[in-house]
Amino acid sequence: MTELFLTPEPWIALATLTILEIILGIDNIIFITIVVDKLPEHQRNSARRLGLLLAMFTRIALLLSITWIMSLTVPLFHLLEHSISGRDLILLGGGLFLLAKSTHEIHDSIEPGEGEGPHLKPRGYVITLVQIALIDIVFSLDSVITAVGLAEHLWVMVTAIVISVGIMMFAAAPIGEFVSNHPTFKMLALSFLILVGVSLMGEGLDFHIPKGYIYFAMAFSLAVEMLNTRLRSRQSEQHK
Repeated sequence: MTELFLTPEPWIALATLTILEIILGIDNIIFITIVVDKLPEHQRNSARRLGLLLAMFTRIALLLSITWIMSLTVPLFHLLEHSISGRDLILLGGGLFLLAKSTHEIHDSIEPGEGEGPHLKPRGYVITLVQIALIDIVFSLDSVITAVGLAEHLWVMVTAIVISVGIMMFAAAPIGEFVSNHPTFKMLALSFLILVGVSLMGEGLDFHIPKGYIYFAMAFSLAVEMLNTRLRSRQSEQHK
């Protein structure tokens, strides 16, 4: 057992897996940021932490039930010449949920309805956590399958998940505050979630869209919006 900790392979796998877990958790952070933004300000930090803790425990639970996860790839029925498995149904449902949620949030941002804003119902906090827990299951599937493919030892997978969630906890609050204070970036984040939803539905129908394309598109759009923000800031300073 001691030799296991002295060999470099597990540590290389741990570092690689931690980085991948953080990258794969970007969409999770954005979703949590958007959903938590609907809560009163004093509840947002605790909701972010609880949401990320739910994500961590969900991934660990799925790792411990990896046999069941792998059984989800067995075809259940065929639709339009495509075999549909349990994993595909979860991805399709998650994709539809993200599309509906993002579209609803965009509509509320453009045309706020009655009851929106700081005066939320008391059950809003619980509903927020339930939404985070449900979408965590969808986001965790690829994360867990990636972990199993890269690492041989369970302790490596669990440690990578715990470290990545810890790092995301530090990043979630400033990201959330930044998105809340910049409406254009919030709209960009919602558009990103629509892309992720389409990607999940594509995966569910056996149409694989490399996530690198989506992340590159998001990074490019983010860079353009940051330049626009900087330009608007300089123009406002010149007019003073």
